[in-house]
Amino acid sequence: MSSNDRQRVERVAGSRRAKLTPAPGTTAEPTPADESVDAATAGGAASTDSSGPNDERMRRDVPPHY
Repeated sequence: MSSNDRQRVERVAGSRRAKLTPAPGTTAEPTPADESVDAATAGGAASTDSSGPNDERMRRDVPPHY
């Protein structure tokens, strides 16, 4: 792998942080596959079909520092 195929660190003038160049073969736009995976994960976590015996109590409980 040559040095042109890698990400580089670029300085940003007036900033304390640097930024990376995009990785080879990637884009900033999400792909439809990424969106379907995110939707499936979020939907599965929020479903109430597989609720357990203590789920309602856990939703009502408030941590002591609140």
